[in-house]
Amino acid sequence: MSERKERINAFVQAQLPVYQKIALAIHDKPEVSNYEFFASQTLSEQLSKEGFDIELPAAGHRTGFAARYKSSLPGPVAVFLAEYDALAGLGHGCGHNLFGATSSLAAAALKQVIDETGGEVRVYGTPGEEGGENGSAKGSFVREGYFKDVDFALCVHPGGDDKHYLSSRNYACAPVDITFDGRAAHAAGDPQDGINALDAQILVYNGISVLRQQLTNRIRIHGIITEGGTAPNVIPEHTNSKWYIRAADIDTLHELYARVENIVKGAALATGCTGSIKLYQNLVENMVVTPSLDAIYEKNLNLFGQQITHKPDTVQPGSSDVGNVSQVVPAIQPHIGISSTKIAGHSPDFVRAACSQKGLDAIGLGAAVLADTALDLLEDEALLQKVKEDHAWHVAHQKELPL
Repeated sequence: MSERKERINAFVQAQLPVYQKIALAIHDKPEVSNYEFFASQTLSEQLSKEGFDIELPAAGHRTGFAARYKSSLPGPVAVFLAEYDALAGLGHGCGHNLFGATSSLAAAALKQVIDETGGEVRVYGTPGEEGGENGSAKGSFVREGYFKDVDFALCVHPGGDDKHYLSSRNYACAPVDITFDGRAAHAAGDPQDGINALDAQILVYNGISVLRQQLTNRIRIHGIITEGGTAPNVIPEHTNSKWYIRAADIDTLHELYARVENIVKGAALATGCTGSIKLYQNLVENMVVTPSLDAIYEKNLNLFGQQITHKPDTVQPGSSDVGNVSQVVPAIQPHIGISSTKIAGHSPDFVRAACSQKGLDAIGLGAAVLADTALDLLEDEALLQKVKEDHAWHVAHQKELPL
């Protein structure tokens, strides 16, 4: 390793207990989207101690933050993405208590050498990756211009086994509410006076089911009816359903959204209801993988005696708002193992792994590898340019990539 990387890694080991303590504290106080007050405050306060300037709140999210440290020398802008939200009713079943601590430690470690390399290091604390109230905040950070001067973004996600994986493609997702308003009436005495909002909702459900016959395997649609009326003898005047409309690339998602929107319009016309379809949080874009950037991460991971388990380049189930970032700058989200046995994500087993010694040790490994990866890009202008060109190609050709 270079002398700078040795200094980065020495800092990680020296400060690791501090960030492990933070990860455990966040684990003990799980908070869902838009309510991560303790987590965002704890991480941002620690970064302030490390010499970062803090913006809190940020990007229209009361629990979002942006931490910045700028060298006096010109150079690239590196961003580490921090997640820290929990799952409602479960806790940290996705390990985001580790995620936020890892990215913050990586940024603090890179800061130790950035006055020599030039450039700027930032941490964006992005609430609600799991969705929920004002969820999927990375979309807001992109929309509000936080990435307009950024050269690349890095993070690593805890994984449910003892293996390490590179970034993978996933689905874009539009989380929507479909709502109908009609007119209530006595279902037996005066049915002619009613306009049935449940009928409209059922027409949408069946219309989407019929639509599935004409869709490719690049698409997934699933939903539930959350409000269907109040009593059997009252014609429902208001109904609501929630849907995830997913596609393997963002262009296909927009096309699909328009088709579902037409189903809603048709149901409203057929029943006389007023209907609407709208996002109830940020739209989540699909992950665009930049292989050359993942390769730099893998090279640095290997320096710690760790190996990547390679998987086929296929679209993985699920969605993440890291995809929004990957659409505008080169980004990675590899997975780092935190369990000696295979466990399911979003499970009580994962909650336990997220506060285990193996999980806490992963903070140090992940932070060191992320910081070393960023250093390579800060030091090598040609390498960074190659990564940017690779990213641009994959953004332009994402619709053509096989599943």
